[in-house]
Amino acid sequence: MRSTHRGLAATAAGLMLLPVALVGCGIGGGDEDESAAKPARAPAEEATTRSRERVQAYLDAMAAKDVAAGRSQLCALLHDGFDLGATGPNGDFADHFQVPEAAITDIRSGPLGQEVSVSVSVTAGKRTVVRPLVFTVTRDGSDWCIAGEAPGAPADSAPPAKAPPTPAS
Repeated sequence: MRSTHRGLAATAAGLMLLPVALVGCGIGGGDEDESAAKPARAPAEEATTRSRERVQAYLDAMAAKDVAAGRSQLCALLHDGFDLGATGPNGDFADHFQVPEAAITDIRSGPLGQEVSVSVSVTAGKRTVVRPLVFTVTRDGSDWCIAGEAPGAPADSAPPAKAPPTPAS
């Protein structure tokens, strides 16, 4: 008879706790405003926004020849290299280069962070060329910074077409 009372007591306790458990799981709760439970910005949206801000600030610094402002957009690991090369003959902030136009063309997730593609017009003397660049922006602690810069693919280039299959393949 004791095991029957224990079984009934356990069942009764379980039934009493069921409504609490269901509310904790979000089932049967009140009609709460769900927007209050969501974060202000989705992580992907925040990454895109912060990446755009960092790269735009860097592009603005290049156009203004503001080396300190450009340096402040970079991750700490890049500061030494930036200090050595930024104003050198091929640096982004070289005196003989002018940047009349720079625009962000694409932002996407990459293996090392957000990849921000840009098109930069560079004038040296009377010659102007458009150079595609890709900046990698990543989160460093609670802040975002530029972790890399590399040449990008020209905007008018398409991926190489696959060769048609041969009879031997």
